[in-house]
Amino acid sequence: MQEIAHGIYFETAFPGVTLGAIKLPRGTILVDAPLRPEDARSWRAALFNRGSNMDKILVNLDAHPDRTIGSRSLECPVIMHERCEQIFRNRPPTFKGQNTEVGAEWETCLDLGSSRWALPDITFTDGIQFHWGELEVFLEYHPGPAPGASWIVIPEEQVVFVGDALVVDQPPFLADADIPVWLETLDILLSSRFRNYMIVSGRGGLTTPEQIRSLKNMLKKIDKKLTSLWEKSAPVDEVYKMVPGLMSEYETSVSRQELYQQRLIFGLERYYTRYIQPDVDEIVEEEIR
Repeated sequence: MQEIAHGIYFETAFPGVTLGAIKLPRGTILVDAPLRPEDARSWRAALFNRGSNMDKILVNLDAHPDRTIGSRSLECPVIMHERCEQIFRNRPPTFKGQNTEVGAEWETCLDLGSSRWALPDITFTDGIQFHWGELEVFLEYHPGPAPGASWIVIPEEQVVFVGDALVVDQPPFLADADIPVWLETLDILLSSRFRNYMIVSGRGGLTTPEQIRSLKNMLKKIDKKLTSLWEKSAPVDEVYKMVPGLMSEYETSVSRQELYQQRLIFGLERYYTRYIQPDVDEIVEEEIR
C-alpha cells in the first residue's frame, strides 16, 4: 500500500485492478474492490491498521467484473453511475466464474467461485460530493472507456483516481468503449486542470503525462484502422489482423501475452460489431464481459 497524500492510498499488490482508499474523519471511501474474498479481508485489515474506522463506502469506477466481483466482500454500501446499474440489471444475478475468454484479470484467478453481485445502493448522473470531513472529494462522470465510467477527484491534495480511462503497459479494454469520447476524456487529463495532479490509473498505479499520450496514440491508431475497415465494408474477422501489430507495442511477459491478445481480439471484434451495427444497444453486455 502506498500513501500518496495524507490519508490517501493506492494498492496494486492484489490481482485485478488498482485499489484506492481515502481516509476521512467520517469514514473511508474505498475505490474499487479486490477480486477474491481473502484479498478483501487483507485489504480491510491493512486499512484498519492505518487507522481506518468502521464506516466505509465503496465507489466502483465502472461496472467491469474486475472491479465489481469482490464488492460484496467489502461489506459496505456501494456507489456507482446510473448507467452501471443498468448494466447490472442485464447481468445474471450471480457471477459463476465461468471462463469467457475476454482478456479480463478475473480469468487468471482459477479459485473464484460463484457470488452474487453487489448492486449499487446509491447512483448518480453527473457527480457527487462527499461531506465526510473538511477535505473535498468529488465523484465525476467521465464517459469513454466504459458506460458509466467515473473518476474520484480530490482537488486540495491534487489526486485523481481515473479507473480504466488510463491503463498502463497493457492493452485497453475496447469492448464497451467509445473511442472518440475516450480521447476527449484523455484530453481533460492533459489539460491545465490536472497539470500538477497525481493521476492513479485503474490498472498500473501512478502515471505520467507521457503514458496518457501513449494511450491516446494507441486509441487513435485503432480508431483510424477500424474506420478504414468500416469504409471498405470489411467483414468483422478483418480486425484480427490488427492484433499482432498492436501487441508489438507492449513489452510483456510470456504469461501475460495470451491474456492481452485475447483482450484485444474480444475488444476489437465487439467494438467493430457495434461500429457497423450502430442500432445495437451499447450498454447490453455479453453474459460477462
